[in-house]
Amino acid sequence: MASPRVLKLADQIKVIVAEMLERRIKDPRLGFVTVTDVSLTGDSREATIFYTVLGSDEEQASTAAALTSATGLIRSTIGKQLGMKFTPTVAFVPDVVPETARQLDDLLAQARSEDAKVAEQAAAATYAGDADPYKRPHDEDDDTDD
Repeated sequence: MASPRVLKLADQIKVIVAEMLERRIKDPRLGFVTVTDVSLTGDSREATIFYTVLGSDEEQASTAAALTSATGLIRSTIGKQLGMKFTPTVAFVPDVVPETARQLDDLLAQARSEDAKVAEQAAAATYAGDADPYKRPHDEDDDTDD
């Protein structure tokens, strides 16, 4: 588990990168980017920045290229604003959480439709034999063999 200091630094890096992408980076290839998370190693030497891009595959690829070209500027700004002895290396990784969530939603919708079909069949179903297939002992009133 990461220390509180590392978690705080990761949150600060997330804010710095988000502000830079919004205000300072003017690359036309940069699409609608959202910084979702920052993972910082325990020694604070490497920062992995997870992001999502709204748009097509082409726009996502061009945004990835823009982020790669802006990595040096982003790293130097992080170092200046945090005042750390060693500025962590920065790597941008597309976040797979939205795609995974979309797949889970599709699977849940499929399960709901299958459950509805089974419920429909169960509502219209009838018994194969008698409604009460269990044998019952005769009532004592019926037994008058004595």
